Amino acid sequence: MKLQQQAEGYLELGMPQQALDLLARLTESDEADAYTSLLQGEAMRSLGKYCEALTPLGRVAAAEPENVHVWLALGWCYKRTGRLDQAIESLETALAVDPDDALVRYNLACYCSLAGSKQRALLYLEQALALDPKYRRLVDAETDFDPLRSDPDFHAVLEGSRTRG
Repeated sequence: MKLQQQAEGYLELGMPQQALDLLARLTESDEADAYTSLLQGEAMRSLGKYCEALTPLGRVAAAEPENVHVWLALGWCYKRTGRLDQAIESLETALAVDPDDALVRYNLACYCSLAGSKQRALLYLEQALALDPKYRRLVDAETDFDPLRSDPDFHAVLEGSRTRG
């Protein structure tokens, strides 16, 4: 457990390679632990090793299906490996776990936008902004919404969020 705590500290300091190096010293039984797998997945994700991160994150998802954070991390990695369908599926699982999570809905809106699913993207965006208006500040810089930027329905959702927020 001490090595895992040290690895977590490295991750908090933005030193993912050092965290991975430390985790490599664990025994096989420690590596099977969900906490260790989460740390490995997060370190790999921080290093941009999205494909490699899927394996340990998948172990965590199987062991802790109620962990919204791991479903978000899986979605993040799937998106960056060009697997939008699986990214959306991961976030829909997270949404089933916590229907009131604005971050999950915001990311679903992003991924649906990229996948060309306009109506779903707008619905998730509208819901995210209703749950937490702070996400409105992120929309202008979010390139995932570029496919919708010139769409009047997209602007209507954003206008609606201004009048509510």
